[in-house]
Amino acid sequence: MRRRRAVRAMLLLLAALYGLFPVYYVTVQSLKTPEEDVFGNPFYVADPTFENYTELFEGDEAPVRGYVIVPHVPFAIWVLNSTIVLAATVSLTLLAGVPAAYALGRLRPPGWEWWRRALLATYVVPHTILFIPIYQLIIRLGLDDSHGALVLIYTTMALPFCVWILSAYYRHLPREIEESALVEGATPPRAFLRVVLPMSRNVLVAAGLFTLGTAANDFMLASIFLLDRHQQTVAAGLGVMDVSLEELVAVAGVNLASIPIVILCALFARGYVRGITAAMVEGA
Repeated sequence: MRRRRAVRAMLLLLAALYGLFPVYYVTVQSLKTPEEDVFGNPFYVADPTFENYTELFEGDEAPVRGYVIVPHVPFAIWVLNSTIVLAATVSLTLLAGVPAAYALGRLRPPGWEWWRRALLATYVVPHTILFIPIYQLIIRLGLDDSHGALVLIYTTMALPFCVWILSAYYRHLPREIEESALVEGATPPRAFLRVVLPMSRNVLVAAGLFTLGTAANDFMLASIFLLDRHQQTVAAGLGVMDVSLEELVAVAGVNLASIPIVILCALFARGYVRGITAAMVEGA
């Protein structure tokens, strides 16, 4: 028994080190000077500096390196753009997904099981094959080079899976919960808002974090549909920076931009696990 526990602890330690190593490596690289990045140890920083971080917030002043003027990095604007896009995407996905999931899982309209399967099938379709029709649709809607295009696309990408896991949870939620609220005089919408919705908060957290991760990790779509440098998100802005001149600044930006996402995931990790578990065990 002790040997089994020791092996399990060792495996968990190795998994933790494997997961934390990229964070450590990115942090070390972001604290290096260009000279140390070329000639120094790749896994250790001898003379740490925060110059790469300060260059992200230089304002309108473009830093000069040798005889080269490095283009200005509007990192604060990128962070604001990402916040707007992510908040709008998560909100719109949940606002559209919760009623749809409740209808499929609770009311069970004709063909509801086939609708759930169709939703899951659309989620596994590679989005790369949809670039051309999506681009044509965005152009016709007049949303090119705007945040609305990304919000619409990200919501479309995340909505099928969110509806699928939410409907799985609502399908096996005891109906007596709502019936007791109706007996007390509540209307069906009030019973849903006051009773069912608070009980599904863990599944909502799981759906919200999934949507957040889908949108925050995207580079390709953001770089295609946002060409204006001051309209870009963090992922698109950092991804198209000049690697030869701004590599370490980009690494610092990636490290800094990941902090809010890590904090949110850490705060809601328990709810995420409980929500995914409840949806998968009870519904699928």
